[in-house]
Amino acid sequence: MIETYSVPLTTIVKEFSLQVEYAATDYESIRLTVADIARPGLQLAGYFDHFEPMRLQVIGNAEMSYLSKLSSRERCTVFDRLFSYKFPALLISRNIHPDQECMQMAKKHNVTLLRSLDATGVLISMINNYLTAALAPRITRHGVLMEIYGEGVLLTGESGIGKSENAVELLKRGHRLIADDAVEIRKISGNSLVGTAPELIRNYVELRGIGIVNVAKLFGMGAVKQENEINLVVNIVHWDHHEVYDRLGLEDQYMDILGVKVPMNTIPVTPGRNLAVILEVAAMNNRQRKMGYNPALEFTEQINRHFEENMGKI
Repeated sequence: MIETYSVPLTTIVKEFSLQVEYAATDYESIRLTVADIARPGLQLAGYFDHFEPMRLQVIGNAEMSYLSKLSSRERCTVFDRLFSYKFPALLISRNIHPDQECMQMAKKHNVTLLRSLDATGVLISMINNYLTAALAPRITRHGVLMEIYGEGVLLTGESGIGKSENAVELLKRGHRLIADDAVEIRKISGNSLVGTAPELIRNYVELRGIGIVNVAKLFGMGAVKQENEINLVVNIVHWDHHEVYDRLGLEDQYMDILGVKVPMNTIPVTPGRNLAVILEVAAMNNRQRKMGYNPALEFTEQINRHFEENMGKI
């Protein structure tokens, strides 16, 4: 189930050390629901087509310089119309204090007024990055997320198949745990997914017959990581003698997560298989493929050339 999220304006104020020049009566309940930040230059000039009132509005030195050239009455008119759209808040950068007309209209329309010491471009970039991560579409999946040779590998499979046990083996081999049992996955861009663990179970692994293990305390802080991009899904299944498995790796498999196609390998397991080593090879092979090298394709072309060259000699 995909959930939607929002961020309290008070969280943004605290996170970026903003000064509250005027707090609207609903200040504590205001929440941001879109990551985009608006810089209302055209709106100050009177053009409100396509104006998005759900966005946080930020003005800086250029806008304030323009407004300073207007008369007091003109500034009142500009701010009166701007604040009438009831956006979440107006944030003034570069430590510029709002003028009398701005403060008057903010109070009239009950719109929160904020101030920041940072430059406008830097401020917009920082807040936009924060909101993009906080408001990203997300979903929780059952599985284990490991960082193996820099690749984020999501292990999936039915309960009890050995995902956590293999995670511990990988930890002993120097790789890092991001999440066990439940993985929170966020879509931070059109083709990029980031996984993390729910706060309640972060750094813990459940091993049947032993119980709960704190990975950070048992293996050290270097064995855990808070989040990682998901580069590969490995679906672990029981070996089925009636099933036909791809032995060359020519068939590209993908798992669709939040609309993003993630490369996937299906690995059948039987007693005695060293799955941790196989997972390491899968991670390295996926990395090679991202860099443009496909060993399965190279092998197939080599075989085809061999038969073409020797055709008629036998």
